[in-house]
This record gives sequence, C-alpha cells and structure tokens, in this order.
Amino acid sequence: MYAIVEIAGQQFKVEKDQQLFVHRLEGKEGSKITFDNVLLIDNKGKVNVGAPVIKGASVSAKVIEHLKGDKVIVFKKKRRKGYKVKNGHRQYLTQIQIEGISEKGGAAKPAEKKAEPKAKAEAAPKAEAKAPAAKKPAAKKPAAAKKPAAKKPAAKKADDSAKK
Repeated sequence: MYAIVEIAGQQFKVEKDQQLFVHRLEGKEGSKITFDNVLLIDNKGKVNVGAPVIKGASVSAKVIEHLKGDKVIVFKKKRRKGYKVKNGHRQYLTQIQIEGISEKGGAAKPAEKKAEPKAKAEAAPKAEAKAPAAKKPAAKKPAAAKKPAAKKPAAKKADDSAKK
C-alpha cells in the first residue's frame, strides 16, 4: 500500500515504515504529525484518486530529527567583466518516518459521484422549463443608415487619348 501525499508544498510517494527528508516542519523530535492532503491511495491494486484530495484519508508520521542538508554552492560569473560572486546555503530539513496510511471515507466518495448525475438530470428539465418563460421579444433596433455607393471615376475624354 502506498499513497501520494502533499507535505510542505511538495508531493511525495510514501509507504509504511519509509523514512524521508522534507522541508522543515513544526513539531519537536519524537512528536507525531498527520497529513490530510492525500492525493492518491493504492491499496493492493485498488487505486483511489482524490479530486483534488481524498476526504477522510490521512498519513501519520513521526518526526525523527531536524537537520540541515548538504551545502549548495551558488557561483555567478560574467565573463570579461571581472564579476564573480560565490554564495552557499544549507537547507533546513526534517527527517520523518511514515507510521501508517488510513483510508477512512475512501469508499464513500464513489457513492457520492453516483448521486450527483441524478441531481443534475433533475435540475436540467427545471432549467428548460424556466427558459421559455424567461425569453422576451427583443426590441428591434433601428436600421443603420446605408452609406452612399462609392463614386465611379470619370470616363476619359476622347481628346486626351488622341493627343498621345
């Protein structure tokens, strides 16, 4: 069984007894945390996908320790300009261990979906019944004044062609 859960703005695929590093979380070392933003659960081939999350599902985890990640070096340079900047930082992380994945309320979600189309089907005839009553004869707009036809160029005189 595995789940895809959103933790601190990132999505992780987690299984029971898995350890992973996430961005720094609130909570002391040894405390338990639950995550409610479960996006997907796979239970022995039976996949339950949330829209966007699965209601009632949660993932419980235990905070093992707070630590800092490896140093990341940021080096900027512009050639032929004498510009060089070297910076570095270490990301604050939390190591957690997944203790369990619960799928409470996961089976109730498909039943809700079946109930919705009936409600939509009943609402559609009511909307159609209201539509003819709502139509009112549109007021006629005054016809726009027609533009006069473009003038044709004057015919050439016979005298002009004879001179050439």
